[in-house]
Amino acid sequence: MKHGKIKPDYRGLVISLLISFIIISGGIYLIETITFVMVLNRLFIPLIRLMAFITIGLVLGQYLELSGLTKNLSTLARPLFRFGRLGNRCGSAFTTAFVSGVAANSMLLEFYQDGKISKKQVYLTNFVNHLPAYFLHLPTTFFIVLPLTGKAGLIYFSITLLATLLRVFMFLIYGHIFLAQPQEYHLHVSRMEESTKEKKKIWQSIRKKLPGRITKVFIWILPIYIFIYVINAAGLFKFLNSALSNFIVTKIVPAESLSVVILSFVAEFTSGFAAAGALLASGVITVKQTVIALLTGNIIAFPIRAIRHQLPRYIGIFSPKMGTGMLLMGQFFRISSIIFIGVGYYLLF
Repeated sequence: MKHGKIKPDYRGLVISLLISFIIISGGIYLIETITFVMVLNRLFIPLIRLMAFITIGLVLGQYLELSGLTKNLSTLARPLFRFGRLGNRCGSAFTTAFVSGVAANSMLLEFYQDGKISKKQVYLTNFVNHLPAYFLHLPTTFFIVLPLTGKAGLIYFSITLLATLLRVFMFLIYGHIFLAQPQEYHLHVSRMEESTKEKKKIWQSIRKKLPGRITKVFIWILPIYIFIYVINAAGLFKFLNSALSNFIVTKIVPAESLSVVILSFVAEFTSGFAAAGALLASGVITVKQTVIALLTGNIIAFPIRAIRHQLPRYIGIFSPKMGTGMLLMGQFFRISSIIFIGVGYYLLF
């Protein structure tokens, strides 16, 4: 990984745009469900929004680093990140992840490319950021799910939260044991009270670095994001979800839970919880069976959803090798922790 200024690869960007155009044109021509209006609303607008967040994250990361504000931003997370030997910069990315995971990952990329943090710090911080990601999406699901499933929903959320906390604890333990204490920078008060001239230097530095880093990100993210969209529209992910759901249900959980598992994560996210609530209320399945069914659906579908929604972002922000490895490792740890806590619940209750 080269540090410092990266030259804009406009030739690569043109090739990326050409490949992207071929993919989407082929999708519109070959797949009946893909229309121009759908592409505009469900592909281009989300893609533009994603690129905007990545750009903001890169700018924010550079500004916080050059201005010295990463130390202030990481204050809340400092005790944890000092114990895990991840440092203030990683702590600032952790704090940012409570607002935007894309911005947090963009900041990690910025610090890594500048040689301020190591690859291990990037990976560990990304894994630890599963905690703010959990709380970032919690309000939109908790108050929908709880009225539908009651006690079962509360247990389900408790298990997934415990699994997340367990992962974070283990990652911090790993960092404490295997990482060297980072060489943190010390700022004077005068540094925090920047003059107009210093701020101009910061923005000049950002303008020099940003085009190269933005083009590098967009070269990968455009064709991969569009390719994932096309194969999703073709029904590949629905097929995988359905096939895996049927296999797991017949082997592990009762057949009565089939509708809960499939509807939960093949169709709309809340559909499975609605099905679980109906079956629970009618006495077809117990609270324990409902919890296990919901956890099973989570284990089956979330990795596939991660590939569908997060893989383009990870590859685009980091690199194909690093982004794919980080995402797959993160999903492996997530599944392992849920299985561990879920088995404990099954055996104890």
